[in-house]
Amino acid sequence: MGDTLLSWASNSTSRKMMSAVGLPTPQPLTRATSRWCAAPLEHGAWAVAGGSLRDSLAETVRGMGGTVVDDELDGFNGLSGVVFDATHFSSAEDLRELHAFFHPRVRSIVKCGRVVLIGRSHTGSGGAGEAAVRSALVGFTKSLSKELGRKGITANLLTVDAGAEGGVEGPLRFLLDSRSAFVTGQPIHVGSSGHQGSWDGLHEGRTVLVTGAARGIGEATARTFAAEGARVLCLDVPSTVGAIETLASEIGGVPLPLDITNPNAAQRILEAADGPLHGIVHNAGITRDKTLGKMDQKLWDVTIEVNLASVLRVTESLVNAGAIPSGGSVVLVSSIAGIAGNTGQTNYAASKAGIIGATRQWGESLRADGIACNAVAPGFIETQMTDAIPFGIREAGRRLSNLNQGGLPIDVAEAVVFLSSHGASGMHGNVMRVCGGNLLGA
Repeated sequence: MGDTLLSWASNSTSRKMMSAVGLPTPQPLTRATSRWCAAPLEHGAWAVAGGSLRDSLAETVRGMGGTVVDDELDGFNGLSGVVFDATHFSSAEDLRELHAFFHPRVRSIVKCGRVVLIGRSHTGSGGAGEAAVRSALVGFTKSLSKELGRKGITANLLTVDAGAEGGVEGPLRFLLDSRSAFVTGQPIHVGSSGHQGSWDGLHEGRTVLVTGAARGIGEATARTFAAEGARVLCLDVPSTVGAIETLASEIGGVPLPLDITNPNAAQRILEAADGPLHGIVHNAGITRDKTLGKMDQKLWDVTIEVNLASVLRVTESLVNAGAIPSGGSVVLVSSIAGIAGNTGQTNYAASKAGIIGATRQWGESLRADGIACNAVAPGFIETQMTDAIPFGIREAGRRLSNLNQGGLPIDVAEAVVFLSSHGASGMHGNVMRVCGGNLLGA
């Protein structure tokens, strides 16, 4: 069951009628239709300004195929996006630069355009003024993302540690690309320079495990990895063997019918990999919803075991076995329910909040081994599960996002594939919300 309002809004005539009667008019989003490449930006004009990183940011935009302009838009129909370096901000007075730069340009950004700010991370150094300014950038970005979302425009903040500027290019590329269509209002942290690599064939020659691969987000993730050249281990419970065998056959992967809670799961994964595992994606998860007073112990236990305990156990076993080489990655799938909680989901929210805690811990502990660990937290994603939600709740879930619509499984898949790449190797312990700036837990 699709989003009727989004379908209507795709037609200019019906869109005008919807606006006239006061119906929400979500902007159809532009999404990538081909694999990663070095220069995905075509025929676009980009404004780049700010502090000492301005030149390197402009070089990245040009390297992606974009044209960097000042104030002249001759030959262009508007700005494809803007990038602003605020790493030099140290006092409240510096915030005036935000208004000076964005005020004359923000209305020139085209539909489905991009806004990215670069700021310093909260390192604990400096005075209250610097700390205040760094937090001010978060509030500015989140508010701007809400103002621009009705046009399908995203706004995100990259915070970078001093000395880690070499790690900015990867996340900047992702956020400027149409692959980040449903990521907005997010602060994303870069803590090291990371690894270098090719932007063409992002995962060529790599072996990646995707759990919960039989359908939905897991299937989309497996297919996206394969399109980028990866050999994918498609893991799901034995009852889905037909689906994962079909999937593996279509993408040149390896079917792995296995319950992730099996005590021998890590050993079975190692055998199937038959070599190094360059990426692990823990997507498998279940919901067993009841209010706490009506939830029996079995529903609690199975949710914690599948969503959290098995993830901890299998990951630690694979790490201890040396299965993940330097330059490898671990990506965990959390949920906005793990950030904000949800009625009737104490077990699910606890498990997904636990995933966030594990991500932050592994982000630091695995960093010394050259392994990046990050997570995604999906919001309202259009799947068979959301199709079963009552109409009113489903509509609310869609319209609560800045972008006025739900996301698609491919939106989560694109974020996971990026976080598993060399481009995100300077990111450690991030939880990237793929939620369209959903108000829940904002």
